[in-house]
Amino acid sequence: MTKRTLGGTKRKAIKVVGFRARMSTTNGRKVISNRRKKGRKALTNLKRTK
Repeated sequence: MTKRTLGGTKRKAIKVVGFRARMSTTNGRKVISNRRKKGRKALTNLKRTK
């Protein structure tokens, strides 16, 4: 039996949790602001996406 290989697409992830997506809404801006206050190294959780 073969495994399911669909692990998620980067493009969709960027549209939902990317920096530009966050900055486009008021609540998203709050998320970025809170992560800045906390001193997070990465403001958005997207590794290896270009």
